[in-house]
Amino acid sequence: MSDPEMDRLLNEMSDLVDQAEHQAHLQQLIGMHQEAEPSTSQPSTSNPSTSRPSNSKQDVRWIKRDSEGNIIYGRPRSSRKQAGPSHSQSRKTGVSHVRAPETSAEMTIDFPSVTAESFLQELKRSLGEDIHEDEMALQASADWSTRKSLISGWWEKERPRLVNTMVARQHAATRICQHCGNGPAVIRCCDCRPHPFLCGQCDVRVHQGQVFHNRDSMTLAFFHPLPPTTCVVERVLTQCERLVPLEMPETICGCLQVSSSVIAGQSIVVVTMNGRYDLRLPQIICKACEATWSPGVDDLIRNDYWPATSHYSTVYATDVLFSFEELKMAAPGMSSQAFLRMLDQRTVRFGRSGNITADSFRKSFLEWEAVRFEVDKLCQEDHFDCPACNPDMLAVSVDGNRKHYRFKSAARSEEKAIFDGVFIANDDDVAKFVDYVHTSTSHVSGRGVCGGQWSAARETSQKSSGKTDEEGLELAVCRHGVLLRALNMFRGEIFAYPLYLQKQMACKPVTFFAMDVACKYWPYLQRVREKCPELQDLLTMRPFLSVFHAKAHDFKCEVKWSGAYQEGAGSTLGEEVEQCNAFLSRIAVTTKHMSKAGRIDMLTIMAMRWNQQKFDNLASTLARRHRKAKIALQCQLHNLEAMKTVMDISDSQLERWIFDVNEWAEATTSPNDADVAAVASRIEELVASVKRRSQRLYKDSDGCKNPPKDQGGKKNRKFCSGEV
Repeated sequence: MSDPEMDRLLNEMSDLVDQAEHQAHLQQLIGMHQEAEPSTSQPSTSNPSTSRPSNSKQDVRWIKRDSEGNIIYGRPRSSRKQAGPSHSQSRKTGVSHVRAPETSAEMTIDFPSVTAESFLQELKRSLGEDIHEDEMALQASADWSTRKSLISGWWEKERPRLVNTMVARQHAATRICQHCGNGPAVIRCCDCRPHPFLCGQCDVRVHQGQVFHNRDSMTLAFFHPLPPTTCVVERVLTQCERLVPLEMPETICGCLQVSSSVIAGQSIVVVTMNGRYDLRLPQIICKACEATWSPGVDDLIRNDYWPATSHYSTVYATDVLFSFEELKMAAPGMSSQAFLRMLDQRTVRFGRSGNITADSFRKSFLEWEAVRFEVDKLCQEDHFDCPACNPDMLAVSVDGNRKHYRFKSAARSEEKAIFDGVFIANDDDVAKFVDYVHTSTSHVSGRGVCGGQWSAARETSQKSSGKTDEEGLELAVCRHGVLLRALNMFRGEIFAYPLYLQKQMACKPVTFFAMDVACKYWPYLQRVREKCPELQDLLTMRPFLSVFHAKAHDFKCEVKWSGAYQEGAGSTLGEEVEQCNAFLSRIAVTTKHMSKAGRIDMLTIMAMRWNQQKFDNLASTLARRHRKAKIALQCQLHNLEAMKTVMDISDSQLERWIFDVNEWAEATTSPNDADVAAVASRIEELVASVKRRSQRLYKDSDGCKNPPKDQGGKKNRKFCSGEV
């Protein structure tokens, strides 16, 4: 706030203090007057607080006076407002302002009593009305544009003051050390707040162990960032050695502890979220028996460091690895090189130098994830098994993602993937299965078309001769959005790929097998089963055409195969794999340039972290789904009863209609038949399809700009947010 506003607030505070002092003094004089003349003093009927017995205990307050009898206040009068309080302030407090009388004869015994609590309440109310006026207006405004205008206005008003404050912050004024209080400060450490200014001796004493603090020197009349290996001796910058903070053993031999000393050992690079540090490893040496101790890899890991190489000349703080993983989940398209460039910039910003090698970081990160995966296995944690789908699984959704291709010109390496076969199936196993199916069965070349509208997969697709190696991923997801299995596609979306995943999922009971072209896939599976009897068990699953994809199919196909008409499917959509694709497709920005092993490892890591997020939110998600399903069920039952009442039909007649519709869907009438009856029947089908889809589309709203209203007449926010 500006200086006039501050002066006005200080004046008002001074007035309130003066009032309290005057009233306390008047109450003291009233009590003294009542004790001196008990027979003549008459109690006031307007103020019960003054009509108390003369022998009651009185609060004593000593007031200083000068030689002329005037009150001596604790603060100079220049800091108080000379004029009387404003009319508005009198109206706020509701207290009449009276000057302190010269003698007791000028007293008015009907003066209201003021306590410390009421004074503080009035003071807070006054400050709140003046200081938080903009904030109260901001909260009171329900209009988004008004709130944004108030916020912009506040920033515009405060910007000049913020500029002055930021410029003043860069002024390296002469200061005294805030730790010892003796010498002048030569170092400012932003990590040592609230006492950031230190002299040279205190800087060495404090930061000999706190090597990761960010320090600035003040020796040249401006702040200059310093690396931890630089200190100030007699106002001159001097190089020194700093050791990596590690937990060290108390004794390394049977000699006395005083004979051991810590010296600087091997040079090492430590990478934290503030960038690169060039430090030395500590080494303990015994002067008596000449025994030595140096930290190894186990000691570094126990102190939350992770080695980058076998010689651990570079180590990463585990916070860096955790942060990269979290950033990768929040921004899947971010590369490791972009992350390391950010760390390099922080290195330069804090006065240090040196770069971080991208290759060693990637390898170290993958090995760190591999060790964590093995630890989870020891704890019997399965990242690719949905807890809500045990012991039986209701539905599995399978679909391909063509965005996860990889260029042939990408980096080639002979190393094997760390997570090979964990999430993405081994390519050789998939290729053998595809060859076995193709040699056992014969397929007609051409396009598979559903209902004249939907182009399905071609089983006779060959490997692409373009610039790509892997052409994408085929994913299997449960109805809770948990990634289960995947495989690399090399020949497009052929039916043999989902068949392999279905065979992998058959290890546990699965009720529905959902696909966007289930109407074409299931006849294919029946033909394959005749030549491959070992796949007979796969037919125990029920075909499930994804609900949303079914809208693009023929209406007969939708009635026959869609999951919306499957008994026991509940609210399953069969589109859960699309949600996972929305996340995984963003990772493809970087994985298409990786090596084969690196791509498999990175996709597996991201799939594990995606599933972990699903597991963490599974309880609340299931509870929310259950609540919404109950509400939807009650609504549908109410609509069914209303329809039966309006149309005057019974349950048996309704069941006959359902049976007739299913028979009509099973009929195989050719849409190209030139017979008039067939054409008329086809027109009726199209009309019924349009009416049904219009009813499902607009049953909750007449338009996207006019969402339905609830019972109170207000717009349904859940509909606007897409929750229904």
